[in-house]
Amino acid sequence: MSQSDKTPSAFDDVFSANAEYAANFQLKGLQPVAQRGLALITCMDSRIEPLDMLGLEPGDAKILRNAGARVTDDTLRTLVLAVYLLGVDRVLVLPHTRCKMASVEGDDAVHDVIEEQYGVDTRSLEFHTDNNQRGALRHDLERIRHHPLLPEGLPVTGAIYDVDTGRVDPTGL
Repeated sequence: MSQSDKTPSAFDDVFSANAEYAANFQLKGLQPVAQRGLALITCMDSRIEPLDMLGLEPGDAKILRNAGARVTDDTLRTLVLAVYLLGVDRVLVLPHTRCKMASVEGDDAVHDVIEEQYGVDTRSLEFHTDNNQRGALRHDLERIRHHPLLPEGLPVTGAIYDVDTGRVDPTGL
């Protein structure tokens, strides 16, 4: 028996909550396509409620989340699938204010902190940190706009979500 099998109590709260959720489950029959054609790339930060903040309902959009709302190779792979198989016809990249990934001086700083505090060498990973958030957003938008497998003319824009006010600031990038 593995260590994780010995401590199921660490997850009892979420499995119990799921039982309640399943008892009143209302998304049966929801189609897997993005009903409003939107792909949203945003951060994994728990202060972000992607559906509520944009007036969306379950099924309206494909939501891709990662640390810093960065357009990584995996994000691009997922966008290609979303465009051709899941009804996506527009993309919004939405990082946020007070993001940890935009507050450090590059990946080396994150690697150093993790190694110093936890003794784990993470240098085999790229965290895609960038303290020039608007510059990183411009770069990421260009990665999407010029990806050879995505349709030319695919509407792509960026905005920044303010975690203190709930407002989305379109950047016009």
